[in-house]
Amino acid sequence: MTLHTPKIADASGRPVIRQLDEAAINRIAAGEVVERPASAVKELVENALDAGASRISIDYTDGGKTLIRVTDDGCGMTAADLPLALSRHATSKIDGSDLLNIRSFGFRGEALPSLGAVGRLTLTSRAAGQDAAQITCHGSRLSPVKPAALTRGTVVELRDLFHATPARLKFLRTDRAEAQAIHEVVKRLAMAEPTVGFTLSEIGADGPRTLLRLDPEQGDLFDALHRRLTRLIGADFTANALRIEAERDGLALLGYAALPTYSRGSSAQQYLFVNGRPVTDRLLLGALRAAYFDFLSRDRHPAAVLNLIVDPERVDVNVHPAKAEVRFREPDAARSLIITALRTALSGAGHRASTTVASETLAAFRPESPRPAQATLAQAFAFQSPAPAHGFAPGFAEAPAARVALADPLPQAPEPAAQHPLGAARAQLHENWIVAQTADGLVIVDQHAAHERLVYERLKRQLAETGIARQPLLIPEIVTLSPSDAALILSAAPALAEAGLVVEPFGGSAVALTETPAILGPVNGVALLRDILDELAEGGHSALTRARIDAVLSRMACHGSVRSGRQMRPEEMNALLREMEATPGSGQCNHGRPTYVELKLADIEKLFGRR
Repeated sequence: MTLHTPKIADASGRPVIRQLDEAAINRIAAGEVVERPASAVKELVENALDAGASRISIDYTDGGKTLIRVTDDGCGMTAADLPLALSRHATSKIDGSDLLNIRSFGFRGEALPSLGAVGRLTLTSRAAGQDAAQITCHGSRLSPVKPAALTRGTVVELRDLFHATPARLKFLRTDRAEAQAIHEVVKRLAMAEPTVGFTLSEIGADGPRTLLRLDPEQGDLFDALHRRLTRLIGADFTANALRIEAERDGLALLGYAALPTYSRGSSAQQYLFVNGRPVTDRLLLGALRAAYFDFLSRDRHPAAVLNLIVDPERVDVNVHPAKAEVRFREPDAARSLIITALRTALSGAGHRASTTVASETLAAFRPESPRPAQATLAQAFAFQSPAPAHGFAPGFAEAPAARVALADPLPQAPEPAAQHPLGAARAQLHENWIVAQTADGLVIVDQHAAHERLVYERLKRQLAETGIARQPLLIPEIVTLSPSDAALILSAAPALAEAGLVVEPFGGSAVALTETPAILGPVNGVALLRDILDELAEGGHSALTRARIDAVLSRMACHGSVRSGRQMRPEEMNALLREMEATPGSGQCNHGRPTYVELKLADIEKLFGRR
């Protein structure tokens, strides 16, 4: 039902069609374009980028509610251009003949008039070889153009946003939340244009405070982007990100994607662009998620900065009021490129895991007691240093040497540890952790998680190549289920048979497990079927897609892997390490957790205060 609308009827009660005035039209348009202060910043910074600016400065007050000022050194405008720039649908970006060949951020000509309709806008600009000029727009009313003082470029100053529509102010969030949204907008645009300098400042009672200063980056695209991302996201991301560069069917994908073990608890570090335009497109986000399907659990999210380059005529950017979404002419080609490029890069990373895992491990080891003074440490190390070459130090000639006896020590590996990235096994702790020595440190491996990943990769490889080898059970396992669960598992029986698991009806709501994948060895059939039922239920339907089959294989791998609590012989541990080195994606288990932690000798020495 609609609300009572007394303003649209005449004396007879019949609704009357009216032509809205220009001010009302602009305020309505502003409602689509300018949702909050961050939306205004986005439109103004995009205009500066379209003007060819190499440096852009953004200042704001009270979260952008009372002041937004954007200054650029772009091409500027002449005095004759200023009134036209504040007219609706007037733009220098397109000529109107081809709306599918858009190569700029803006193209509608709505931003400036919309801002002038809901705020107090002042536009000052100077084109090369021309005098500077200024114009103001308050509530869609333009002032005469007057001379101004400006060296070059354009300054757009917006004060008292939504003063013409005060009801909109009630829907804005706190100054801090709006300021954070402005920071996020600037950060995304700075990623899109690493060769442009950005300065973001907050003007408070104590004067301006610089929040972000980014100088233009030099070098090729990847080097410039790498340095810009280090400044914006952090060195941890760039140290654990893979370079993405792929091209197919006229589409190109460029950027960086983080290792699975660098996963986040939310999607906050997913930055996607189409031809340099920041977007939050569901197709692209879904493709990113699908690419990491094999590596992350459902509650973890990949981190990535990706730019999809496509012919402008093959993508429609005019489908969203804020231009945050796009529509592809061939959406399957875009999705396929993202998934293939990311999976290829992740496979090429081999067993590599995030360096943040080691940092977190070292942080957990560090004692909470204060570190001794450097002089005290130096004296202690001098005391612990090896004896002089001519003999024992005075006073220790008669002291008995301390000795430690190891119970059943592991034999030393015949090959040098430096030959292998994961080193040579030296011990097994608590029947679950393998300790290996590398050339410059040590590696601790979770034997269950590592073997689970290896079994999973083997199952996938067999399924893709020759089919998964099955082993008949001498005595089939009979599992009694609820009628709904029995119907669900039997509806998926053909696909499960391809995955090496043969399930047959056994009367009533019971099923018989007659064959299992040979690679798993002896398994608990009841527990395995229960896990697979959970996976089918989470999928929401009985039809098994390839992604769902992979998820079932992942559940199987957990049942067929080396269990915690099992003692392993040295040759078994070394064989596990060698297979990890040769298997892509073995740096994390099927749920995205790391399978090993590598600690460098230098870090261990820092832990004990030796550095």
